[in-house]
Amino acid sequence: MTGARVLPLTGVVRDYAWGRVGGISAALGQEPGDGPEAELWLGAHSGAPAKVVDGSGQWDDLAQWQESNGEDLPYLMKLLAAASPLSLQAHPSTEQARAGYAREEERGPARDAPDRSYKDPHAKPEVVVAVEDGFDALCGFRPVEEVLALLDALGGQVDAQGLETWRSRLTGSADPATGVRDAVAWLLSGDPAVEELVRALGEADLTGPAGGEAELVRLLAGHHPGDAGIAVAFMLNRVTLRAGEALWLPAGNVHAYLSGLGVEVMDPSDNVLRGGLTGKHVDVPELLRVLDFTPGPPPRLVPVEVAAGVRAYRPSTQASGADVPWQLLEVTGPAEVGTGSPSIALVLGGEFTVAAGADDAEDATLTLGRGGTCFVDRPASLRIEGQGRLFLATTPP
Repeated sequence: MTGARVLPLTGVVRDYAWGRVGGISAALGQEPGDGPEAELWLGAHSGAPAKVVDGSGQWDDLAQWQESNGEDLPYLMKLLAAASPLSLQAHPSTEQARAGYAREEERGPARDAPDRSYKDPHAKPEVVVAVEDGFDALCGFRPVEEVLALLDALGGQVDAQGLETWRSRLTGSADPATGVRDAVAWLLSGDPAVEELVRALGEADLTGPAGGEAELVRLLAGHHPGDAGIAVAFMLNRVTLRAGEALWLPAGNVHAYLSGLGVEVMDPSDNVLRGGLTGKHVDVPELLRVLDFTPGPPPRLVPVEVAAGVRAYRPSTQASGADVPWQLLEVTGPAEVGTGSPSIALVLGGEFTVAAGADDAEDATLTLGRGGTCFVDRPASLRIEGQGRLFLATTPP
């Protein structure tokens, strides 16, 4: 068997409307484009497989590599540049994804239809690491006590009967998660009282304890006026990450990124169940089916320093991520890294040389500057030389 090869890789930029104008190009140190650049996909997902330079001519992209090798790349890596809020969303578990995909394969809609909820039979747990300060997100349900205090503050400023219904739904059960579920289900039900409530929130000049939410209401209403997701956002934790800080988003976690630049790694899936704050397909019943309504603090993920200049973001350190095989490494200096799968590297600062074998072996060494990406086509003991900031998606050896 030949040794591992380190091959140049070119990701695919997705131009979703919420992306920063020229955002991905700028992050990669390239000439910015004049349109929205939301995500750079680095993986084998059939929706946008990354292009690979393979001198043997066996394959042109990672989807072809995956098919020819008979193995699945266990992750999808992305660079995300958000200028405006993403949808209110969650992702299914493996069991939920398999059941939902089978159901839609049998009954429709077509796999590429815009109103399809399940694009594939896979879960989509994910980690996002802030590349720069100020990555802003809504993530997970706030403790009920915080929401009730906020509703109390709104009571003197928002003239809407829906506030009392909201409170009664939230407190109608001794189990906090059940109360949260009942409140969210009502807010997303299409009830005219919710429409009036959202309108009142948008028109109110929020002050005092509720004043901190005024900017959030303006932000969301500016992009999605009248959307019930604006009210749901009051029930979510708001998190602003500094560079290097991370969130762990397991199956069922409700979230909506608001703005920022981040690196994501996830299972290789495109299953997104949306409840609002979007012009895309919304599937409230299915979202309610998969959501984890347990309130609590934001699900931060603290990296583990595994060697000098190497930090590992590992979902497996969390109870809800015990079966997640992949990890994201951040490398800032010379390091030796063992991998248990093919790997993808992305350089966002400085220059690095990635070597997977003897220096004179064919395709075993590649030097990458800012914006450079590469694919290591099998498990290897990597030697990484250089200084800067390199992200490596792989599995532990």
